[in-house]
Amino acid sequence: MEDGSIDEEIVENVADCPGCSSPCGHEILKERKAGKGANYLLKCDECGHIHTLELRPPKAIMIPFLLSEGANTRMIDIEMDDDEELHVGDIFEHDEASWEINRIETKTGNARKKLISSKVGRVNAVRSDVVMVRLTLTRGEFSDSDSIFVEREKAYKAGSIMEHNGSKWKIRAIHTGAGRTMTGRVPAYDIKRIYLHEPPKPEANISLTPRERRQAW
Repeated sequence: MEDGSIDEEIVENVADCPGCSSPCGHEILKERKAGKGANYLLKCDECGHIHTLELRPPKAIMIPFLLSEGANTRMIDIEMDDDEELHVGDIFEHDEASWEINRIETKTGNARKKLISSKVGRVNAVRSDVVMVRLTLTRGEFSDSDSIFVEREKAYKAGSIMEHNGSKWKIRAIHTGAGRTMTGRVPAYDIKRIYLHEPPKPEANISLTPRERRQAW
């Protein structure tokens, strides 16, 4: 058209037509309730074919989910529509937390990347809004390992002081997937391990030079 506008044809009641073998607009000749759904008698706008369409709401089923949060796991049942498709990597909310699907199994225990819920035997998921950060704590010549659970976006800065189990520690270095860093901030989800050293305790009546204070760390 000269004014640049586009005429759009509005097609109502689109459904697959057995006569046309493609989605077409239909006229509803009759409607009858059937359980929680309905049966429709339709007439195709394109070829005039008359056929029946049955619409039913999806059936709710219970799917076993194995939820893992660090070393803790629990099995629960979650209600889903039987025609819902699940994918590895999907994020969902449960118990005011976010979870990521990392494994989907058929009823025979075979792993799949995606699957209709009616064919699912079990789903494994891990906590996605909280991550585990491993720690190495060094006091003098002795080192211990520990771990903490923190929000995935929480940032840690190399060289700063943090508290752990009631004590103060200096973040000596942070190990990420790209290597070890002794400067800058790193979000918890990108941390493989934090190396902590116990801060030096000032000795009474002893004045340290700037170099001695640096070496004490």
